[in-house]
Amino acid sequence: MKNVVLVGFMGTGKTEVAKALAAELGREYVSLDELIVAREERPINEIFAEDGEAYFRKVEKEVVREVAARSGLVVDTGGGVVLDEENVTALKRGGIVICLWADAESIYERTAGSGHRPLLKVRDPKERIRQLLDYRRPFYQKADFHVDTDELDVAGVVERITGIVNAEEKDQRKTSE
Repeated sequence: MKNVVLVGFMGTGKTEVAKALAAELGREYVSLDELIVAREERPINEIFAEDGEAYFRKVEKEVVREVAARSGLVVDTGGGVVLDEENVTALKRGGIVICLWADAESIYERTAGSGHRPLLKVRDPKERIRQLLDYRRPFYQKADFHVDTDELDVAGVVERITGIVNAEEKDQRKTSE
């Protein structure tokens, strides 16, 4: 059984959706960020502050390889995991990669006041969100499927993804017969 891997920008609902989706599908939920925090024994914003983004991305890549080798999971990734082509290849090899999308305004509203977003600790976080979304858009477009979360609640997103997963697994069964 392939993993279901959620990618997308911060504030698109990956964590909430992944937890609800795992419950709906009866699968184990795994958070790449939580695995990184456990491995490093410190929060992500501390990793960024003390060792920088390059170090964080190195650890993230190691964790991606480990998780991609497992199966039957619902995986919640960090927003920048798609910036590394090897990560995307590994995640796609054993999983269905689904990008959750939202516009910059929605993301700003969802992340405002959050102190644990190291990339938004800037003078104009709304502009930073726009810049990062523009830069990352081509990377997010490499996902197998896309779900816009602007107008959907968690249950609605889970319903859409469940439909995608069921259709993919049905196609996979047909192909293997």
